[in-house]
Amino acid sequence: MSETRSQTTPPARRRSDGLIVGACLAFVVGMVGMAYAAVPLYDMFCRVTGYNGTVKRVEQASETILDRTIRVTFDANVSGLPWKFQPVTREITPRIGETVQVSFKAKNMSAAPSTGQAVFNVTPMQAGAYFNKVQCFCFTETTLQPGEELEMPVVFFVDPAIVEQAETKGIGLITLSYTFYAREPSKPVAALKASAPEAGKL
Repeated sequence: MSETRSQTTPPARRRSDGLIVGACLAFVVGMVGMAYAAVPLYDMFCRVTGYNGTVKRVEQASETILDRTIRVTFDANVSGLPWKFQPVTREITPRIGETVQVSFKAKNMSAAPSTGQAVFNVTPMQAGAYFNKVQCFCFTETTLQPGEELEMPVVFFVDPAIVEQAETKGIGLITLSYTFYAREPSKPVAALKASAPEAGKL
């Protein structure tokens, strides 16, 4: 009699197990959704605040150039893309406040088109608020055809105010790092209009 009871799962327990499984599945789905949303949301926050070494976008070059120089190195990475991505120049030593241009190269090494979007940051993190870009390929969707290679410029300067703060005035080396992440290409506007139902029709 006791053996029969132990081999039979009560209905209440089955319902409880079902709820646990359902909750776990919902959690997994939610985490996957957050993973896709996290990058653009985090990037938006960082661009506004300069948090975590994220550089700021400016519309014009610095008007002040110091005699002091600073060493800037460049790093390039890919995530989920069959691309070769690297800086054209690994290191430069501009004067603080001087507007300079460097380039990065990306090449699609696969036999199919692929699309990526780059995010970036600066180390040490304290320097992020003083590393100003005038032109950048970051946050722009980039599609490369099979074997296609693209050279992408970056124009930036280091704000002279970096030497005025106690926590940043001793910084002599800054690293600008980019990572290209795989993403689904956006539909062109014409395709979106074509897929929409015609006005007046149900």
